[in-house]
Amino acid sequence: MAKVKVKVLAEFCKGCGLCVSFCPRNALHLCEEVNDRGVHIVLVRDDVECTGCGNCATMCPDAAIVIEERVEA
Repeated sequence: MAKVKVKVLAEFCKGCGLCVSFCPRNALHLCEEVNDRGVHIVLVRDDVECTGCGNCATMCPDAAIVIEERVEA
């Protein structure tokens, strides 16, 4: 069965929080970590399973989110 993985490209994230607001599973959050531009970045919560709806990637104005499909045996 294939599952999805959300990957946040920290170097492009500006910490606007749009992806966090539009995630129906509340799988994303702004964290204390900052990127090279000094802004707080978004991370994926380990305790929430992403459904792969794509809302986060669609809403990100900087294309800082990639949804990858991974195959599990």
